[in-house]
Amino acid sequence: MNDGPLIVQSDKTLLLEVDHEKAVDCRKAIAPFAELERSPEHIHTYRLTPLGLWNARAAGHDAEQVVDTLLSYSRYAVPHSLLIDIAETMDRYGRLRLEKHPTHGLVLASTDRAVFEEVLRAKKVQGMLGARIDDLTIAVHPSERGNLKQALLKLGWPAEDYAGYVDGEAHAIDLHEDGWQLRGYQREAVDSFWHGGSGVVVLPCGAGKTLVGAAAMATAKATTLILVTNTVSARQWRAELLKRTSLTEDEIGEYSGAVKEVRPVTIATYQVLTTRRKGVYSHLELLDARDWGLIVYDEVHLLPAPIFRMTADLQARRRIGLTATLVREDGREGDVFSLIGPKRYDAPWKDIESQGWIAPAECIEVRVTLPEGERLAYATSEPEERYRLAACTGSKTRLVESLVARHPDEPTLVIGQYLDQLDEIGAALDAPVIKGDTPVKERERLFEAFRHGEERLLVVSKVANFSVDLPSASVAIQVSGSFGSRQEEAQRLGRLLRPKEDGKSARFYTIVTRDTVDAEFAQHRQRFLAEQGYAYEIKDAADL
Repeated sequence: MNDGPLIVQSDKTLLLEVDHEKAVDCRKAIAPFAELERSPEHIHTYRLTPLGLWNARAAGHDAEQVVDTLLSYSRYAVPHSLLIDIAETMDRYGRLRLEKHPTHGLVLASTDRAVFEEVLRAKKVQGMLGARIDDLTIAVHPSERGNLKQALLKLGWPAEDYAGYVDGEAHAIDLHEDGWQLRGYQREAVDSFWHGGSGVVVLPCGAGKTLVGAAAMATAKATTLILVTNTVSARQWRAELLKRTSLTEDEIGEYSGAVKEVRPVTIATYQVLTTRRKGVYSHLELLDARDWGLIVYDEVHLLPAPIFRMTADLQARRRIGLTATLVREDGREGDVFSLIGPKRYDAPWKDIESQGWIAPAECIEVRVTLPEGERLAYATSEPEERYRLAACTGSKTRLVESLVARHPDEPTLVIGQYLDQLDEIGAALDAPVIKGDTPVKERERLFEAFRHGEERLLVVSKVANFSVDLPSASVAIQVSGSFGSRQEEAQRLGRLLRPKEDGKSARFYTIVTRDTVDAEFAQHRQRFLAEQGYAYEIKDAADL
């Protein structure tokens, strides 16, 4: 028996003792291949999945490294059957390859005849294939490159894509590293992406994902289509590219609800691309408007389903996805893996924090109790109404006022989901409220005022979850959210992680109503951040 912090079980679960002296090192070591499932106070539960193991393999980790990690940290003997299963699962990645053939164009090739025959007989792939070339090679219809990768992943035989890329229309783009330079991890991320061809870079909020995108563009030196979550994000990308690269105003176009410009570098919103009129996606011609050499997917964990369908047709273009977390609440991580590419680079949040590039943060869960009258209304309500009732209790508004008063000189965000609750809090605090119907110009004005200290307090809806650069924010108070969304929790903490001039920690408060679904959702929401090493200190509202 070893004095390790990990218990490895034959059902592919890993139990990590959080208080063990080696727990932090163990968490970092298993992070590339294991996903956190539950994170109560003392024992965290991770799970090994095929997708997690294949992502690790694509990022350069082999089965021997995974096995060695488990053996090093496990307290008890690791089940032999599990070690064999890990090796066999990781060995599935790469037995099938998409390649360019000198005479037959795109082909599917294999190193294993039995596997090859198995997948050729699967009904899901038969319509995507052409003529058999030899025992281990078959032609593939070029238009089915993405769909075939999706289908093979679902069959449990993920294909490595070596078919290469068209260069696209060349366009000169250089980084202007004047007074700044790419950080080491940003350069590593770009190199990992470029060497792999396409894929996803995972970096904490505030760690400079936009700069990674700009450096990828400077490496490709080609026309680029950048897909972003909203118009505010599009304009932030534009400003950053003008500041950090050789691109000029005339070379960057915005393609949004308000503007339709197609230029060598075009920044489009997911919303405009997925707008349908009479059942037709009327803006899809943007994908063919130029011979794009690179496509950048910002906040790749938020890709809407229609963008996946479009991406299946863009396999000949280099693709880079940028995100703080690959967690998708809709379970479509496999589509990200097969259509955009596997995870090429992942920097743990605490590693970047230890290097001083993002601020340390204290996470505090403050629990309130429903008043007696509200408890009865909650108990007798329909299940679909319960979260709203628990999340919007007036007890939270009063606690927000108290928490804001505790940080009188610190730039503070109050974040929530329910608009009537936000309006109530805004009125109580005499603070501006930013929500979906706030005009883009007004949003930009308020965000700019916040950055410059003219507004110290903003009440914001989920429109501020993503791609909003508020480096001065040092306190966030979360009152409600998108049910149990782990990705949203990560993004909201991310609003606070730009390093502070005084070196102080940020504070992330989550107000939770005990004995309700609000508490259940909160525990689920916190899983991703627990995986990154953040611990939530739990306090009672009465003790503040």
